[in-house]
Amino acid sequence: MLNKTLNISTSPHISKGISTDVIMQNVVWSLIPVALFSVYSFGLNALIVIITAVLSCLITEHVLCRLSKKESTISDWSAVITGMLLGLTLPPIFPIWMTFVGGVIAIALGKFVFGGLGYNLFNPALVGRAVLQAAFPVAITTWYPSFLENRFSAISESVLTFPFMTPMVDGVTGATPLSAFKFDHVTANATDLALGLISGSTGETCSVIILIGGIYLVARNMMNWRIPVSILGSVFIFSGILFMIDSQTYPSPIFMLFSGGLVLGAVFMASDMVGSPITPTGVVIYGAFIGILVVVIRIWGGLPEGVMYAILLGNALSPQIDKLIKSRVYGTTKSTPTS
Repeated sequence: MLNKTLNISTSPHISKGISTDVIMQNVVWSLIPVALFSVYSFGLNALIVIITAVLSCLITEHVLCRLSKKESTISDWSAVITGMLLGLTLPPIFPIWMTFVGGVIAIALGKFVFGGLGYNLFNPALVGRAVLQAAFPVAITTWYPSFLENRFSAISESVLTFPFMTPMVDGVTGATPLSAFKFDHVTANATDLALGLISGSTGETCSVIILIGGIYLVARNMMNWRIPVSILGSVFIFSGILFMIDSQTYPSPIFMLFSGGLVLGAVFMASDMVGSPITPTGVVIYGAFIGILVVVIRIWGGLPEGVMYAILLGNALSPQIDKLIKSRVYGTTKSTPTS
């Protein structure tokens, strides 16, 4: 007689078999071209900053898991993503020891205290970056020109600064396009912005490459396309309205789209599954909120860039959006009580 076992479990009963590890691994693959172009733009300095950020996140996660007597979770790729994103938000000549501190904070404060992967309220990389912004405001706003001739043969003294020492910047520093607009009312060429031929953070590189990585993730159903589209769309519409009102005072919507870390933030940070709403309507509201806030901070705020703060505030708003806009239970109508 053939014995059969009936397995009773909760939904979903049909799965594609795509685990969290697989999703995280694919995000890493889509970030690698961005990192490679960053190294091509800024040379050894950018390579050291990105590697340091990744190693810092991996070491911190492993140590914290061991201290809490849990199995190490560094194999799920999430710490690698956090490190790569953190490194891409920093200047290419950011000191190694400050970068390492940022990685520790990103994992310990941005992820581990909330319970680990899947429980963090805020994007961990941006948490680390926000603390570094508050702790080291001068170092994190010291930019370096891209495509220097000696970028693959020389390392900036600033990168190798000893802990707790003031970074010494050698050579010529350069303003970012957003800084030039904010303080000098000068806008960069749209093509240079889109192709990453400008100075800035290591992640302010080729927007085209970043968008291709996002399209890859959307095609594999590993990213909600509504989030980057609503963010970029709201920035374009809001800044476009301002530009039509007064083109002498406000920059063009193309400049607003491709300058700073907007594309990187919209594609790889705001789209964090944990920190964003779960309903289609909710993610559109979430994205529009972030996009409008980016424009508000850039135009009327005291800082040239507002992507980091906009996404973190969007993360904080996300649970409230989920409470206000609840998904309809399958098999019910809008008028059918769900409880």
